[in-house]
Amino acid sequence: MDTVAALIIFSSFGAWISVRARAAGPALVFGLFAALLFCTTPLGSWIPETLGSASHKVADVGGSLATVGADAPAPVKAHTVGGQR
Repeated sequence: MDTVAALIIFSSFGAWISVRARAAGPALVFGLFAALLFCTTPLGSWIPETLGSASHKVADVGGSLATVGADAPAPVKAHTVGGQR
């Protein structure tokens, strides 16, 4: 556990240094690595479960929104004065 904590601190520090140096790529890599390591600890084990349930809720809402306009009438085309241009 001490090794994981040291790696999380190291990657967070690397991300901070990269941000201060305005290097977006390494900061992103260090940050993702720190987040991945944090998710493997007992303290961060709730994060993947929460993201999984949230993605299922978003998928359910997206599926129900796709059927909202299914029974709506077709749109009516507007006519211009003097015919089509």
